[in-house]
Amino acid sequence: MDNDKAQANNQESDDEQLEQPSRLPDSHGRTDPNDGFLDDLEDDLEDLDLTHQRITCIQGLGLGRFKSLQSLALRQNLVSRIECLDTLTELRELDLYDNRIVNVEGLENLVGLTSLDLSFNKIKEIRKFDTLVNLTDLYLVANRISVIEGLDKLVNLRQIELGANRIRVIENLDGLEKLTQLWLGKNKITKLQNLDKLKNLKLLSIQSNRLRVIEGLECCENLEELYVSHNGIERIDGLRNNHKLRILDITSNRISVLENVSHLSHLEELWASSNQISSWEQIESQLSALPKLETVYFEGNPLQTEQPAQYRIKMKLALPQIKQIDATAVR
Repeated sequence: MDNDKAQANNQESDDEQLEQPSRLPDSHGRTDPNDGFLDDLEDDLEDLDLTHQRITCIQGLGLGRFKSLQSLALRQNLVSRIECLDTLTELRELDLYDNRIVNVEGLENLVGLTSLDLSFNKIKEIRKFDTLVNLTDLYLVANRISVIEGLDKLVNLRQIELGANRIRVIENLDGLEKLTQLWLGKNKITKLQNLDKLKNLKLLSIQSNRLRVIEGLECCENLEELYVSHNGIERIDGLRNNHKLRILDITSNRISVLENVSHLSHLEELWASSNQISSWEQIESQLSALPKLETVYFEGNPLQTEQPAQYRIKMKLALPQIKQIDATAVR
């Protein structure tokens, strides 16, 4: 999530010529936005990182003079209102992760934005995004959102993260046909539904919810990664059309029978720890013919807990193609 989430990792370069964002040292207590601490920066700046500066107000920063700014990071500050960004029309990335924002506002003119991170704030409603039609990545993790709404104009979205909110129903996603990643972990969702239009979806994470059944994925034929761990699922089912699955995570559910996965010829990793699976016959019949399967997790199941000393040996005999059992490589 913030990326149960597998969040994108920043890579460092050895190339000294590579331009890096201008980043100021930690202020250790800056609360006055008018102290001129940006005065020494050039007006033609393209990247500005103001992470952890104890900024309480955007208004006094004088950001309007940075007409060429393309990336602005205000992570881990004390900002409660989005304001005074109207003139930054070249902005492509805006990061307001971990602030005190309650309402989405002040973004209407930033029509060039492709990435917006409002995670770890106090937002209750998804609204006022209509003009941000170029957004491809939207992060709203760990807010107070209860309804998925206000996204219908964001037709270019590729990824949306809504983990750790208060969502109960998957809805209002029909217009997001370009969506490839949907993160909904740690909500209150009881049913997989309303995903029919998401034909390009490759990753669905719905961990730590209240699911009982795997369903509603018939039209998601391009799905490659499915994460449904920490739910109340009792059967593996509903994957008939998901032939492209590479990773299936069913960890910490109530599954007692390994079934309905033998057709997943592209499966590379199966995470099934902490369930109630006890049959070695099912392991062999369902998984032994999967040519790309390399990693399996079954610790915490009866087939491991009842015979821990023989567990790895039996698994290697049943699945000679695998390269990793639980967290340990096969030798």
